[in-house]
Amino acid sequence: MVKNTGVIAAIGNFDGVHLGHQHLLRETAALARAHQMRAGVVLFEPHPRRYFKPHDPAFLLTSSAQRDALLRSCGVEEIFPLTFDKALASLSPADFVRGVLKEKLGLGGIVAGVDFQFGKDRAGNSDALQAIGADAGLTVKVVSLLSESIDTAKFGSSAVRKAIASGDMKRAAEILGRRWSVEGVIVEGQKLGRTLGFPTANFTLGEIIEPRRGVYVTRANVDGEGYDAISNFGRRPTVGSDAPLLETHLLDFAGDLYGKEITVAFVNFIRDEQKFDGLDALKAQIAKDSEKARAILA
Repeated sequence: MVKNTGVIAAIGNFDGVHLGHQHLLRETAALARAHQMRAGVVLFEPHPRRYFKPHDPAFLLTSSAQRDALLRSCGVEEIFPLTFDKALASLSPADFVRGVLKEKLGLGGIVAGVDFQFGKDRAGNSDALQAIGADAGLTVKVVSLLSESIDTAKFGSSAVRKAIASGDMKRAAEILGRRWSVEGVIVEGQKLGRTLGFPTANFTLGEIIEPRRGVYVTRANVDGEGYDAISNFGRRPTVGSDAPLLETHLLDFAGDLYGKEITVAFVNFIRDEQKFDGLDALKAQIAKDSEKARAILA
């Protein structure tokens, strides 16, 4: 196996690649430069939460492709995904550091947050990582958490999930350092939006966390072009829907989008999902939502 002694890697889940993650990645890149090495990350697939709680609702903030693109935009040169399964979950802290990080991946060093826990039953902490890593010949750095000066709250994925679930997209953006976005391939629907004069680009979120159900001001990107948009996430109570769906109407756009990839970034929550007395009332409300979106994005 090719050894990666020229790589110093941050370790974690990196779901969302939020400001706390970005802080850890900057520290990793700086340490790698100081040792004339490359910066990398070690992460887990699937997310350990999915392994331990397989029946939990969808909770991911980013797809694997989104996450990896964000990591590379932060200067990460090497990405090492570890399959999180029974064998990995059963390793002692020492066996994980020596057997996986040192022997299997052949890393030159490792960087972790001060709250990092690892090994069977999460028995290892950052102090153990430093001790075992040093004994194994790894360069180890433990990084203090990035917190907000206002309330010292931790920048974390859980805080982002909480904001998204409540529809607080401004709060989510503050922690992420950018607008929260989802991506998918546009599928053909009932074409009701087209009938109403507001055609929509539709896709399901899969393993991505569901936002609060309702209507949002959004920005959409298709084929490298950006568009002002409004999006509805929910079951469409006026007409009925089997599964929660994200429907996005691109303002000032005409054309066929089926089969294209779209990225939808959430700007602001407008209103909760509601049932209307017929399609005319729904059409009138969509027109009002569109005008509100234009005002906000202006």
